[in-house]
Amino acid sequence: MSLNPLPLSYCTNVHPGRSVAEVEAGLDQYTVAVARGVGRPIAAGLWLAKSVVAELLATGGAVPRFADGLRRRELPCYTLNAFPYGDFHSPRVKERVYLPDWTAPERLQYTVQCATVLAALLPAGGEGSISTVPLGFKGFSHAPDFADRAADQLIECARGLRRIAEETGKVVRLAIEPEPLCVLETTAEAIEFFRRVWERADRGAVADAARTHLGVCYDVCHQAVEFEDVGASIRQLAAAGVRINKVHASCAIEVDRPVENLAARQALRRYVEPRYLHQTIATSAGGIVRAVDLTEELADSPPADFAAADAWRVHFHVPVDAERLGPLRTTRPALRQALRAVAELPYAPHLEVETYTWEVLPDAQKTDLVAGLTREMAATHAMLAAVGGERVGG
Repeated sequence: MSLNPLPLSYCTNVHPGRSVAEVEAGLDQYTVAVARGVGRPIAAGLWLAKSVVAELLATGGAVPRFADGLRRRELPCYTLNAFPYGDFHSPRVKERVYLPDWTAPERLQYTVQCATVLAALLPAGGEGSISTVPLGFKGFSHAPDFADRAADQLIECARGLRRIAEETGKVVRLAIEPEPLCVLETTAEAIEFFRRVWERADRGAVADAARTHLGVCYDVCHQAVEFEDVGASIRQLAAAGVRINKVHASCAIEVDRPVENLAARQALRRYVEPRYLHQTIATSAGGIVRAVDLTEELADSPPADFAAADAWRVHFHVPVDAERLGPLRTTRPALRQALRAVAELPYAPHLEVETYTWEVLPDAQKTDLVAGLTREMAATHAMLAAVGGERVGG
């Protein structure tokens, strides 16, 4: 029972990677420099878009050459982000990032291809993880049998991952990443869906493959935005037998007493931007209310249910070393709680820092990307050391 001893990674979706050459240029410009700044080994948490995976698999020698390049850079890779399928740096991503969803054959094919690449990057006997979309986006229209079809495709994915394990001796686990306003957003929804998967896998005599290869990516920002007790959430997943295969160390924006706090709402207005979706959730004695995206109108003139709220939280990944951003708070305390709970698990999920929004941060918050990522990695290392110290001392 401990935190993962593998080198910490950050997710490279923070810089463009629409071709193998662009991925490698990002590693040289940013990741190697961050490792140098941190002064200790780090891993490459690679985002490999569909176009990159297709390029790597087009010829027999491309993946070995790519793996050799990682070794030369002294960047191990044990986890991939296969959530964004297409161009994550186009002018407008928003809800399109959830396409194709998990009922589409393209999503299954892409994910197994990612696993094929990852297995080639892992050391002998190594284990890898791949994060993926939370089935789909609730704002889209879905057929009545959507959940069953998604479950069946995920079971087929588990079969593919089992074949890769048998052929290579390397276990790759899929990590479904719950997110606000998606088909899987709350802990309860995730647990209920996995029960559905296991029931259908039992009928197909592939229960072991499903339980071995399918689990969740626990993005701390996402569950904090839902106002969940993240420590309790992690323990609930464990008690239900849902394996956490990957943890995203991440933080969201929080606004206390939003109606009274005009300065905070004015600051929040500066986080409105056209590329990514920033689901906004409010909590009050009346319960939880949700807005699909952060808008200037929401910040300036919140509707009655948001105006009555005690707090808002916004799905905007902000630097994990920040407790405050001017008059705004962050959910960094939830990250500490999550790491404590993860350290109690009987296995060690992969750990990765994910702040993909550096490029769209307000000007006052922007910094040199290498310097910013280096601070995030150093701060996360310090937090991990503190959690480890608590466990030793306790």
